[in-house]
Order: sequence, then structure tokens, then C-alpha cells
Amino acid sequence: MTTSASPPAPRLLIAGAGFGGLTAARRLRKLLPGAEITLVAPQDEFQYLPSLIWIPTGLRQGPELRHRITPMLSRLRVRYVQAAATGLDHAGRLLRTTAGDLPYDALVIATGGAWLKSLPGAKGVHGVCEGIDAALQVRGRLQQLVKDGGGRIALSFATNPKEPGALRGGPVFEMLFGLDTWLRRQGVRDKFELTFFHASTMPGQRLGESAVKMLLARMQRQGIHTVLGKKLAGFEDQNVQLDANETIASDLTLFIPGMRGQDWFANTSLELSAGGFIQADALCRTSAPDVYVVGDAGSYPGPDWLPKQAHMADLQAHAVARNIADALRGRAPNHKPRPELVCIVDSIDSGVLVWRSRQYNFMFASRWLHHAKRAFEWYYLRDLRAAEASAMTASA
Repeated sequence: MTTSASPPAPRLLIAGAGFGGLTAARRLRKLLPGAEITLVAPQDEFQYLPSLIWIPTGLRQGPELRHRITPMLSRLRVRYVQAAATGLDHAGRLLRTTAGDLPYDALVIATGGAWLKSLPGAKGVHGVCEGIDAALQVRGRLQQLVKDGGGRIALSFATNPKEPGALRGGPVFEMLFGLDTWLRRQGVRDKFELTFFHASTMPGQRLGESAVKMLLARMQRQGIHTVLGKKLAGFEDQNVQLDANETIASDLTLFIPGMRGQDWFANTSLELSAGGFIQADALCRTSAPDVYVVGDAGSYPGPDWLPKQAHMADLQAHAVARNIADALRGRAPNHKPRPELVCIVDSIDSGVLVWRSRQYNFMFASRWLHHAKRAFEWYYLRDLRAAEASAMTASA
């Protein structure tokens, strides 16, 4: 009597260790317990980016937002390869990496985007969203200004002109109001001039018109200067250069540029968007069979306010995991991530929740929202911290 051999375990490959990549690993392992899952990323590290806004004012120090991913991946039975993606051979089902070619039956690209630093002097300004080290540099400069007796701080964000939705503006509003609160607590607010500038007269429109009006009104109440509707020309000696030879004097400029696709996307033969991101359909599928994209790496159909934020990356990763599981089981994938914007504009002592979907767009303010943002940080990092602690105990 002969028995047929069991089919080989599907090889699932995840490129990237941000929100989308880790959520994909969790969900794929739950849905496909027998699959061979590999995650590839340049560093054995996850940075909790939403809390970077608290580093300059000392609410977070940095290390508590930086965690190793391998202890949690080991618990999930996910193999880790330390490497960077460099290209794709989708005909041969191979991801090109700095550690060699990695085969796959299904691939999830979650490597994030890159910053568009094309303006003169843009590399010399501070961008908090670039990571913990960048946020620590802002803290050092801020502390020096306080020590020196005050200064001028200018803040803004921009987009990719080829893809207007490729931006991250929420952290700038949080930094702005957080700095105002912190400087008041230090008793030095009157020694500082805060200026928010933007090329649009209604910045942050993805949040909704009512939210933008509320934010601008709050700036006025709190003595924050605004320079709106003036096109940004560049930066020089930290000063902000506008068109028509106008200048905003600044001792510390916090600026988040627009986003673009990563350079290695050009080596994939995948269809790319105007802004250089990997083009996806409503199911987060790319132009190559069994290749999906989640998070900031992709360009997706949907409303013009569709955000590039961690929450959306998680929703996309959930949908992709279900679509991969369905495809491997011979079912037609049909899971679409719901478009949803959820943002708490934090100001250290309170917050404003902005929530937007296809049906609703509302906001409300409460001092408890600051604590809700901190609670969600704890909730999201609990598995990583527990796995790290367990690994340290085992090695002791």
C-alpha cells in the first residue's frame, strides 16, 4: 500500500520589519500554522514611530521605543534573515537581497517608503519621523536653546508633488502643540517664537476641513504664528526660504518632507506609481503574481485622504494575510482593507482624536486621549517586550 507524500509547506516571505511587516508575520502564522515563514530586514529592530514626538521633550528617552524583533519572531516560528531587499525576480519567485536570493510562494513587501529630500538644504533640517536618533538630535538642540535663553522654532511638512497623498503631517501638529505645552511647563514659552508654515492655506486636509479649521484656530489662541499659502523654496542656515525672497528666521527647523518609493523598487519590474511607490490594487496585490504590498511602500486605490500611517499598514497586513491564506487554499482572495484614518493629535497633556472613514469624519478633544495614546503604545509593544524579557531570562 502506498501513501501520497504531503505537499511541501508554503514558503511565505515578508520584506520589512515595521508595523505592516510584523502584523503580517503574526497574522500569517495564525492563519497558516504549518507554513514556512521568513522575514527579511536590515536590522533586528523595531522602532515604535508614533511615540517619536515625545522624545524631544523627554517623555520618552528612546530605548523603550527600540526593540529587537528576533525573540518575538522565534516565538512565532518565523525565520529571520538580516539583509536588505535589492530587487525581485518574480518569474523565478526570488527576492534579491544583500544576503542572496530568497525563494517564495507568496511575498509581502513592507519595507516602507523613503523621504523626498530634493529642496536646497533639506538634508540639514531635523525630521523627527526619521527615527529615534533624529528625535534625540532635536532634543539636544531644543535643550541648548532653552539653556541659551530662547529661540525661534519653525515647523512644517510637505508632500510628493507627483503623488499628493505621500505625506506625513500629523506628527508636525503634535510636535507643534507638544512643544507649546512643554515650553509653558518650563516657564519659558515667552522666550520662544513658534511658527507653523505651509504652502497650502488649508494644511492637513486629509484630516477633514473641520479638523484643519480647529487646528489653525488653536494655533491662533496659543500664540503660534502661521505663514500659509507661501511656496517653500528651501533652507539656508536653518532659516526657511520661501518664494518671492521671503524668509522665516529659525534657530530650529522641524520639517517632514514628502515621501517617495524606495530605490530598490526600480529593480523589481513591478508597476510603480507616479511617486515611485509599488502600485497595488484594492486587495493590495501588485502587478506580479503572489506579490503583495502593505504600508508606506505601496500606492493604493481609495479616497484622496487615504493615510500613510501605522494603523492603515496594520489593516492592509490583516487583509493581505487573509488573501494569501485563501489563495493557498484554492479560494479566490477578496479581502479589502477598509480605508480608515485614525489620528490622536497629542499635546502632552491632552489630545484631539480625528477619525475618518467613507461614512464618517468626526473629532473630539479630551485630556484622556493623551493617556489613550500611551496605553496603545503599551498594548502594541507588549509582545515584543515580553519576548525580549523571556529571551534575556533564558540566556542569563
